[in-house]
Amino acid sequence: MSKIGTIRKVIPASAAYQDQAQVALARALPNTAPGEVEFSHVVYTLRDEDRGEPDASLPGLCMALTDVGLSLDSEAPPADVLALLREADRRIEEFQRDGRVPGFVPSDFSRAYRVLRAVAATSLAPGSLFCEWGSGFGVISCLAAMLEFDAIGIEIDDDLVDAAQQLADDFELPVEFIRGSFLPAGCKVDAKERDGFAWLATDERRPTQERELEPSDFDVIFAYPWPDEEDATAAIFDRYASKGAILITYHGGDEFRARRKTRRK
Repeated sequence: MSKIGTIRKVIPASAAYQDQAQVALARALPNTAPGEVEFSHVVYTLRDEDRGEPDASLPGLCMALTDVGLSLDSEAPPADVLALLREADRRIEEFQRDGRVPGFVPSDFSRAYRVLRAVAATSLAPGSLFCEWGSGFGVISCLAAMLEFDAIGIEIDDDLVDAAQQLADDFELPVEFIRGSFLPAGCKVDAKERDGFAWLATDERRPTQERELEPSDFDVIFAYPWPDEEDATAAIFDRYASKGAILITYHGGDEFRARRKTRRK
């Protein structure tokens, strides 16, 4: 497939990126001393290969996205949700102890449930079709299913897909987890640290799923991007999602953000 248009963006590596990158690096290279490697810049190259010219929205100029305010209630999650969260925490701790996926960092699942519950309760989304980009252990997708979303998770790591599907099956939740990159066909995002480290997965495998679905089919998309991948994640959503769709992103700590695509590109 030939490259038609290319847009590059160099972003200084933020403190948050430094912290998360050092955690992942320590797991991948246990003999590396803390602070021994400094992440200076991340270079994003975004290519739209389906068009004859670069798409100017790709470098993060997400003009069609509008922030949505969410009012989170303080009601405790129901017993079945708490049981899922306890079991997920136990399995994730064991998974991380084995060091099977060095770069895996889980979200704040309890707060994510409150965010999804607020979206469901206020009918912010145009429908119930939910997709988690980079679904990891699958907890967010499972929580979405417990809130009556029709949930799908896309994950590039085989071990995480298997663990996520096992969790959903054990709790009898109708969630489909599929292996592959969440990047739409024709879109490539390369995130390369200047010294050769890359954190945004760009595996060429297309997801294999029972239903043929595109990003434009989903009503809600959830993602937990690395700090310096946030613009790229929003740009992909901005380029490919349908009008009215909701993007929910987690940014560490207790920070979640919800945005709606307000017009067609």
